[in-house]
Amino acid sequence: LLSGDREAEWMQNVAAEMNVSETAFVRRRADGSFELRWFTPLCEVDLCGHATLAAAHVLWESGLLDSGETAQFTTRSGPLNAVRLDDWIRLDFPAVAAEPVKSAKALERALGVEAVAVLKHQFGTLVETGTADMVRGAAPKFPALAKVSGDMHIVTAASDVPEYDFVSRVFCPRLGIDEDPVTGSAHCCLGPYWKSKTGKDDFTALQVSSRGGVVVVRVRGERVELEGQAVTVIRGELVD
Repeated sequence: LLSGDREAEWMQNVAAEMNVSETAFVRRRADGSFELRWFTPLCEVDLCGHATLAAAHVLWESGLLDSGETAQFTTRSGPLNAVRLDDWIRLDFPAVAAEPVKSAKALERALGVEAVAVLKHQFGTLVETGTADMVRGAAPKFPALAKVSGDMHIVTAASDVPEYDFVSRVFCPRLGIDEDPVTGSAHCCLGPYWKSKTGKDDFTALQVSSRGGVVVVRVRGERVELEGQAVTVIRGELVD
């Protein structure tokens, strides 16, 4: 939570010191909304789900917003809102379209998977494999993957358990994140993709990283609603 303006270089240095997938920086604007920026250990990014979830959670928990108020954020991806639903938080994000590509052998080799379909989206690539076990077993060669165009590489397949509709993993070596544990922004692309395959609008998805996580995804035209949970594990004051 920022009390005033900070330079991007300072935020980047803090994010590098925190050394997590993304660090969120929040500053109240004159109109009552909040400016929200996200930094990986290496760079600023255009969209991040989990750091937005965390930012909204902190605003409600700290009393900067009442529990019934909508958290309104101004970001590099336009206005984003978050609302509280009992123990869950719903994010309103832009849908991310993906277009098929004819050949991506270098990508498949770098990811260590055999693709059923390969698509490009604004942040990188989406690769569908034949089975959920292939997603779990993907073993990327990260130096090679970092040379492939795009910052976010998503591997996905239909789920092999009834509780979930699809599974995924997300790799971002060019952003300083070999594998992201759970990736809200990737589901802005995954939701519309699986809607195109199944005709469904609502999904329960499982990201099968070593830590893992569940994301509820609802496709609503050009927007995607994502639902997740947040809990505070540490509080502190940054002295600089």
